Amino acid sequence: MSTPSATTPPVTVPPLVPSLPAPLLRRAGPVLSTLPVVAVVVLLGLPVAPDSHVTAADLTSGLAVLCAVLRAARRARRPLSRTAAVVLGLPVVGVAVAATGAVTSTDAIVGLARHLQVFVLVPVAVLLLVRDRRGARLVLWSLVGLALWQGAVGVHQYLTGTGASYQGAYIRAVGTFGPADVMGMATVVALAVVAATGLALGSGVRRARVVAALAALVLLVPLALSFSRGAWIATAIACGAQLLMAGVRRAVAVFAAAVAASVVLVGGLGVGATALQDRLTSITRVADAPDQSVVDRYTMWAAAADMWHRHPVTGVGLKAFPAHRDGHASLALSSGSDTSGAGQAYRRVPLLSPHNMYLLVLSEQGLLGLVTVVGSWLALLVCALRRLGGSGRVHDCALPVCGLLVWQLVNFLYADIGGPSTALTAVCFGLAAWWALSAEGTPTGRPSTERTPTGAAESGPR
Repeated sequence: MSTPSATTPPVTVPPLVPSLPAPLLRRAGPVLSTLPVVAVVVLLGLPVAPDSHVTAADLTSGLAVLCAVLRAARRARRPLSRTAAVVLGLPVVGVAVAATGAVTSTDAIVGLARHLQVFVLVPVAVLLLVRDRRGARLVLWSLVGLALWQGAVGVHQYLTGTGASYQGAYIRAVGTFGPADVMGMATVVALAVVAATGLALGSGVRRARVVAALAALVLLVPLALSFSRGAWIATAIACGAQLLMAGVRRAVAVFAAAVAASVVLVGGLGVGATALQDRLTSITRVADAPDQSVVDRYTMWAAAADMWHRHPVTGVGLKAFPAHRDGHASLALSSGSDTSGAGQAYRRVPLLSPHNMYLLVLSEQGLLGLVTVVGSWLALLVCALRRLGGSGRVHDCALPVCGLLVWQLVNFLYADIGGPSTALTAVCFGLAAWWALSAEGTPTGRPSTERTPTGAAESGPR
């Protein structure tokens, strides 16, 4: 009888789920890490109930914060640099002090949570989860995709007369946000125009530049049909700043193309061209012949300034502007804003904020809030521009990210936080923090190993 040989190799059973190669995992890791941030952007494409205060995007932003905390805990090292901790932590001081002056405890809790979500927690989460420029590009392109969807809905509303009410006609494009948040679609589309313009100017891949440029031109249509003067002004300034940062020669060429596209756009709107032209010309005559919306805004601005004069250091308290509004506003202020259309019945919406983020901070948080909250934004802008100027070349993510930050800071002159699109504001601040405050564009400080089409290795942002 023969015996088994001692040298017979053991029988191995292949695993049911084959493991991915380590290089593939390392390459996919930064992209997978960014998915919670992308989910926040994507979920803004869902319809929102008229009286909903917490949306799916808000809940997902909380999930993104949790993912960032788990990642930081797993790495067992300090997740933020000292500069990043100071710049992003500054708003906590002013907001926390203002919360103690809120009219009710509910206002204090809700206001504190909202401000920390938008200006501290989500920006920190984005900074930690966006690990390199691939992740940043994914977030930027997801923003463009969201705007194309919302813009398509808005154009359909205009063409079919199913949009929000504007001068007696249901032609105002509002996307899935509804007439109660007429700035929602305008914000999404305007930010995407800025992001696409930056990608077209800074991308090193020709195909990406062409696609981004076409997306920016297409999105000009729903942006125009939003009839949002503040969004138009902020977009023009942000895109102009990007053009100057990209170089004068390229700025002249793109400006000529934008003018030609605008002429075609206005001419192609047909009967809507008159309304669009009236809205454009109203920008220059708001002081001479303001409509009621402008009168209300000026009146609330004056009321906010008077609140600050009465409470200069700490303001009247978080979410306390509505409670103090009538005691500081003149009789020119109307009782509310009329909204209807886009699938919703007529509603009278009360005016709960001055529609100016700087005056809102000044009235509710005083000089302390102005120094800490607005100071944090300005420090972020300075750090972002300084890194852009010291990079030695135009970075493919630097221009769109800096443009988004410029847009937010300009738009805050005509708007404030509130509504579903506020989650997108938090993401934009987070992208700016990633570029301005992270080491080499990643929290780890490791340079990127991506390669350009020519095969030369690229490092992260400097």
